[in-house]
Amino acid sequence: MLISSFAQLAGELAPPAPAPVRSAEHSPFGRDLVAALANRPHAISPKYFYDAAGSHLFDRICELPEYYPTRTELAILQRCAPEIAQLAGPQAEIVEFGAGSLRKVRLLLQAFERPARYLPIDISGEHLATAATLLRAEFPQLDVQPVVADYTQGLGLPHAAGPGRRIGFFPGSTLGNFTPEEALAFLEHAAEALHGGALLLGADLVKDPQLLHAAYNDAQGVTAAFNLNLLARANRELGARFALDQFAHYAFYNAPLQRIEMHLVSRQRQSVALAGQRFELDEGESLHTENSYKFTVDGLRALARRAGFRPGPVWTDPQRLFSVHWLHAPERKSP
Repeated sequence: MLISSFAQLAGELAPPAPAPVRSAEHSPFGRDLVAALANRPHAISPKYFYDAAGSHLFDRICELPEYYPTRTELAILQRCAPEIAQLAGPQAEIVEFGAGSLRKVRLLLQAFERPARYLPIDISGEHLATAATLLRAEFPQLDVQPVVADYTQGLGLPHAAGPGRRIGFFPGSTLGNFTPEEALAFLEHAAEALHGGALLLGADLVKDPQLLHAAYNDAQGVTAAFNLNLLARANRELGARFALDQFAHYAFYNAPLQRIEMHLVSRQRQSVALAGQRFELDEGESLHTENSYKFTVDGLRALARRAGFRPGPVWTDPQRLFSVHWLHAPERKSP
């Protein structure tokens, strides 16, 4: 069924609050959105997609027939979980960056030998708490400690829980949402945080642009609703008054930069008020909401080496749509 009204869908998922939850001046989301509207070209981090409504919509995206990354990565992990568990060793501690619904990590927890602890990190606290409760019921012997945080702002982690290695888990090709400079910085911080352990990293691969276009422009309109929810969130949390039907979802593959770009395009000239300021948007002007870079296997391994990792095994699907990398973290430097 085609989603004909994105505003209606957002309203069903999370009805608008009667008053702003936080003023834009005191909210990181509000400050970044004001900066995005004040500067040209307009752009904002995709991390703000993931409030409770956005996280729910992304879970729906992962089930779409056009969206190959989730099911392809799950199949790779399911097939290779025993080998991954052997590399991790007994009593490993798993740290998942951008944990979401905790679906993929279940394959690792079932395969690993007596995992010591699981630290899921996510920016959406409500969604994370619900997912963690379900995981505890499924793995009652596992120490699950959710961490509500923005892992892009630093990787401060508690002391290791046991004698095993600390294994980072970063699936979904979320690394592709970063600029190349941000991706390198994240990997450098991860290499330091996981010293002596490893990072299990999912990376979407360069492929036929038609497959990429379909994955980000699904027939049901769920990805469009996910994109529009960023503005619906601003209405709910910041007291903004974006008219969602005056913006169009636009996603395309930028081949020279090897990335999908997602935009919200203004359908007409309009004025937007936020944080006591008024911003003018011309017809056709866009708010750039996400990049999703695609990688080659060799390119990703080269990037990991620059960050201090030693690349290990790589697993792909038969069509080479997606890749999963085992990256050995460096040992702790002597004082």
